Amino acid sequence: MDVTTGEMKPTIIHPTACVASGAKIGQGIYIGPWCCIGPDVTIEDNVELISHVVVDGHTRLGAGSRYFPFCTIGMAPQDLKYKDEPTSCEIGCRTIVREHVTIHRGTVTGNSVTRVGSDVLIMANAHVAHDCMIGDRVIIVNNVVMGGHVRIEEDARIMGAAAIHQFVRIGRAALVGGVTGVEADVIPYGSVVGNRARLIGLHWIWLRRHGVDSDEIRRMRSAFLTLYPKKGRKVPFSTCIETVRHTFHDLRIREILDFIDAPSRRGLVHPVWCDGDKNDDEVV
Repeated sequence: MDVTTGEMKPTIIHPTACVASGAKIGQGIYIGPWCCIGPDVTIEDNVELISHVVVDGHTRLGAGSRYFPFCTIGMAPQDLKYKDEPTSCEIGCRTIVREHVTIHRGTVTGNSVTRVGSDVLIMANAHVAHDCMIGDRVIIVNNVVMGGHVRIEEDARIMGAAAIHQFVRIGRAALVGGVTGVEADVIPYGSVVGNRARLIGLHWIWLRRHGVDSDEIRRMRSAFLTLYPKKGRKVPFSTCIETVRHTFHDLRIREILDFIDAPSRRGLVHPVWCDGDKNDDEVV
């Protein structure tokens, strides 16, 4: 749909593009030079493939999404257990995928689907592995790589050249600093940096920009320091969690506690001054 006239734009397929006969193509589509579209692909309305884009497998491209040259979507995963099963890949509406990004389809040993949400920006040379789940409005900066089964919740920011271990969870609106290696889960609103990630606080900039008032931010800071006291933990982490649970009642603090309580394959990223994991009751 043309936003200025309200009329549906024409569908344009460049003569050099290769579109398989089984592909389902919506209206207002632009498929540029040398693109290749597989037979099980569904492309919704107003999608733009600028040039040299490859889309394969059981893949759906959400309405209004844009794909820049040399990105590949829905190709077979880099998993030796994968035996060409009909798994899938889904990209949300208005998502932008920049040059040389690779997004692989899922595996039957995982979710059978790799899913990227709506209004996501994935910058050049990033890799989204099989069975990853990326929420809405996430920004993934250049050269970010992730292993399989990673889950990144909505509004998170992953800065350039970060590397995320398989099965890691990154909570809502969390910030992962550039060139950070993330081997464990990052709490919602958490901010992590380092060659091996360490929690350094909460994502205060995001909170302020999204209208969280000063009183709530102060309570979140206090809850964070209760979980991770700067002078080192004198009581078990489980006791710190219960103290926060009974002291603070803000929804965002509850969200952090629920994330900590959820099942995890990787444990949690902790501050360097207060290391350990949520099931470790030893005094640090």
